[in-house]
Amino acid sequence: MILERRNLHKKFYLISLVSLFVLVVAAICIGRYTIAPLDVLHTLINPGSIDDKTIPVVIQEVRIPRVVLAVVIGAGIAVAGASLQAIFGNPLVSEEILGVSSGASFGAALGIVTIGTTLGIQAFAVLFGFGAMYLTYIIAKRRGRVTVLMLVLAGIITSSVFGSGVSLLKYFADPRNELPAITFWLMGSLASASKETILRTLPSILISLFFLHKYRWQLNLLSLDEDEAISLGVNVKKMRVIIIFFTTVIVAAAVSIAGVISFVGLIVPHFTRMIVGTDNKHLVPATMIMGAIFMLITDTLARSLTSSEIPLSILSSLLGVPFFIYLLRRTGGVLDD
Repeated sequence: MILERRNLHKKFYLISLVSLFVLVVAAICIGRYTIAPLDVLHTLINPGSIDDKTIPVVIQEVRIPRVVLAVVIGAGIAVAGASLQAIFGNPLVSEEILGVSSGASFGAALGIVTIGTTLGIQAFAVLFGFGAMYLTYIIAKRRGRVTVLMLVLAGIITSSVFGSGVSLLKYFADPRNELPAITFWLMGSLASASKETILRTLPSILISLFFLHKYRWQLNLLSLDEDEAISLGVNVKKMRVIIIFFTTVIVAAAVSIAGVISFVGLIVPHFTRMIVGTDNKHLVPATMIMGAIFMLITDTLARSLTSSEIPLSILSSLLGVPFFIYLLRRTGGVLDD
């Protein structure tokens, strides 16, 4: 049985990594300006060998930054969702449960209205994302303790507050410039991908992914009953704070650059769990790969299906809502082993 499980994991990693590589190449080639795979190869090896000088510009300045951003953000949001599902012991939990997405959205909308620059919008999104997480923690803290139930309820309250704030900003925003910018940004897009945005966003996400991968063993224990986890020598309070901190970093950084992308942190971890099982030793790295694949496919479809780019949340929701209904009916909101 153990040998069969190991062989299954090896096959999964092999197939998923090969699929990710193929999809990366395809994503670089596909778009409103189609590029042949050989031209991509020649551009990467020797850009000067290409007769059409537009191709190296499109590949290096547009496609590669966007593909890299899609892979890292997809992996980050998916692992954030898987980590939160583990510590809450519920597969219906996603990264939005702590109110971080709503806080970051409010920050970005405020940045659009007040500052208007890309760097300012991203800075406001990260700042208010952490502010939302801190507010959730303060509300949930009762008599020096923070329970899972109080954290979930506090997250709902925080999301409602910042959601109302976004609606208020949209009401007062300039209907010709600021309102369309807020609306489109909130629906999610990687159109702003560039080398600069990668340098600003990737380090924080990659560092957080490293630590979540490092603590994947503890996630198995945190998914147990709190008293049982404590009896096994786990500092539950400390580990929850660490996991929540790194998931907050990922979500805030992702939202600051790509807007709100729905259902990635919900459907990808559970789909992966159905393949590799509930052991976070394998679930966390497998979810990274599947999240990258899901986001890469979604973004490629978003910029290729029509002449104008489709917001990412529309496509991810079209995939996520049916699966969410299936998941709710199948599990009843309880994480099965």
